[in-house]
Amino acid sequence: MAVVATGFFDGVHIGHRRVITALVSSSRSRGEESLVVTFANHPRAVLQQDARSLRLLSSPDEKKEMILALGVDRVEVLDFTREFASMTAEEYLRGTVRDGLGGDAVLLGYDNRLGSDNLLPDQIRPVAGRLGMEVIVVPPLMSGSQAVSSTCIRRLLSSGDVEGAAAMLGYEYSLHGAVVPGKQYGRVLGYPTANMQMYDPRKLVPAAGVYLTEVQALGGRFHGMTNVGPVVETHILDFDEDIYGLDLRIKFKKRLRDERRFNSGDELKAQLAIDEAACRALVSGLPRP
Repeated sequence: MAVVATGFFDGVHIGHRRVITALVSSSRSRGEESLVVTFANHPRAVLQQDARSLRLLSSPDEKKEMILALGVDRVEVLDFTREFASMTAEEYLRGTVRDGLGGDAVLLGYDNRLGSDNLLPDQIRPVAGRLGMEVIVVPPLMSGSQAVSSTCIRRLLSSGDVEGAAAMLGYEYSLHGAVVPGKQYGRVLGYPTANMQMYDPRKLVPAAGVYLTEVQALGGRFHGMTNVGPVVETHILDFDEDIYGLDLRIKFKKRLRDERRFNSGDELKAQLAIDEAACRALVSGLPRP
């Protein structure tokens, strides 16, 4: 038998981590398996609720890796289809959770909704009881006066507040991709950049601007200054290696300024020197990555 937590868990933020930690604790006290049920695609994408503008905080692989790292025994990734969405909470609990996955208890966040009837935990409890299942509800995790949520984190990143987002995520937000050729303009100015093509284009890109970042490349960790604009390009500090076509991950540490246009190459170069100095000043107070 298993204790089951079900949801999309986008970003696996600190609120999700509270739910998953409670799941692992409950399952161990019962001598049962801990099981997370999540979905390969966001329900809003299938139900066409602002799907065109929806961007995610984690790729499917990132999400599964983070969940398993919290001590969960098993993660089941289901396809969220229109047929799946048509199931009521009772049909889902009976057919998928109890009969399909062996769940005898379901652990829910305070705002979890299940089924086409969109039931909240207090409404789910009697339904599960009729099926011989227990419901365990985890209270919200607050950040100031606001409950931690994926929606709030997306809003913070979209405004460029990567530090506020990191506080709710429990880690620094990152983008992952391959280095692709650019226009080489940065190299001409003395600031060569690694241009990123993201592996998962559905991931949310923070607001346009210049950021201090941590860069993972060639198996090492470095500091960099990243410009988010039409492309995501990073000048890696104290680094002079050819990494075209190779793997690159950048973690956002602090936003330095808005993106802006410059009247000349000299004006841009002068600003890049200011940005570099700001990055190095911040880096001097940080441990080496």
